[in-house]
Amino acid sequence: MHRASDRIEHDEWLSDIEAASDRLDLGTAARSHAVDLFLSTVPAEDRSKQATMAASVYVGALVAGEERSQSAVAEATGVSRLTIQQRWKGLLETAGLEAPGW
Repeated sequence: MHRASDRIEHDEWLSDIEAASDRLDLGTAARSHAVDLFLSTVPAEDRSKQATMAASVYVGALVAGEERSQSAVAEATGVSRLTIQQRWKGLLETAGLEAPGW
């Protein structure tokens, strides 16, 4: 769980989530899940925050039933598809959810 002050501290990253969500045409639920996932798992290292943000957008869309391809999310967030591929399942499990079996 995250604190309200985390929103202020990570405002730049939350803006990036919103911008990527706009590019992907994601709904409110997907955006909310992405923000919650990011704030609940934000890494201490700055270099890992971009990857966590991208994986959060991918997982947020997945959880909300608004699936987008890893490639589309990678393009919208400015990371490689491989970055999302390597991080999304761990992020999902950290949130206490199971990865789909497709």
